[in-house]
Amino acid sequence: MSTPVPFNALRPGEDAAAVRAAIDRVIASGWFVLGPEVEAFEAEFAAASQSPFAVGVGTGTDALTLILRALDIGPGDEVITPPLSAAYSALAVMMAGARPVFADIDPERLTLDPRAAEAAITSRTKAIMPVHLYGQPADMRAFEAIASRHHLALVEDAAQAQLATSDGRAVGTIGIAGATSFYPTKNLGALGDGGAVITRDAQLAARIKRLRNGGQTSRYHHLEAGANSRLDEMQAAILRARLPHLAGWTARRRAIAGQYRAAAMPAAVTVPREFDAGHVYHLFPVLTPQRDAFQAHCAANGVETLIHYPVPIPRQPALAATSPAMCPVADRVCAEVVSLPMYPALSAAQLDAVTRAFSSFER
Repeated sequence: MSTPVPFNALRPGEDAAAVRAAIDRVIASGWFVLGPEVEAFEAEFAAASQSPFAVGVGTGTDALTLILRALDIGPGDEVITPPLSAAYSALAVMMAGARPVFADIDPERLTLDPRAAEAAITSRTKAIMPVHLYGQPADMRAFEAIASRHHLALVEDAAQAQLATSDGRAVGTIGIAGATSFYPTKNLGALGDGGAVITRDAQLAARIKRLRNGGQTSRYHHLEAGANSRLDEMQAAILRARLPHLAGWTARRRAIAGQYRAAAMPAAVTVPREFDAGHVYHLFPVLTPQRDAFQAHCAANGVETLIHYPVPIPRQPALAATSPAMCPVADRVCAEVVSLPMYPALSAAQLDAVTRAFSSFER
């Protein structure tokens, strides 16, 4: 059996000393919520994201919800979103009080299909929320045109796409705002939960800063009913320590993806196309109708794989009350998709083990 290859590796590696120093710095400061580390990280992450403003919040889900709330999208409104994603994208719409409306995905790009999204627009639609899934940018030029034609807000779920670009433009900055997540598995991950909003709109950024902190304009003075969703000082400091590594980690992900794509792929396995050089490969999914056999084969060769995602969001019981439309392309993809190991710490020997495993799969 080849050297075991775990699906991911989340312990600090080359960044370990910087992460430890960041933790010690926060402990020594005695300041743990909405302090200098958060302010510094917001400025640094905004610059890295090519955005004038970034607002740190508790989770990526909260980032989406707070964007919608800051846009006054809520009860009675609809937001069009894809059925293939982590369910939190649709749950964020529900947390804002609006209804998620599902439009099917492009069968090759695996992100929201612009034609299906436009067909789903009604008089209640207030926003389109594409997801840059697996690090692959959605077709943002098409969505910009649709949003402009129908006078809709364009909100980007960029939780899996830090530093990704679409036609050379930074994702999250193309629509009115973008949301990202710092969950530990993300390309830039914290050692716990965290998220951020990026936007070019100063007024929107200011309102989200207020909403994340209970709607306060100053201590104990609440202008509106906000949330309690603050990126804490510890996670901000850890993210500051890791952010300088992100460009190198992204290059490594792209190099791994290049080796996967160059390897011999069995006839029963399909690799989704790379539509944009700005793809950042948060995950590396492949499709096969023999998924169980493929995963068993990889496991027998010491390679761990996972499924992202096994159940389309419209088929989740938690979404039943929204009367979701069924999406047949997403149904098929969810039945076939499987993710290969994809992380910067993947060694050359482990990478060879993965390519040997999937290349030797036979029906």
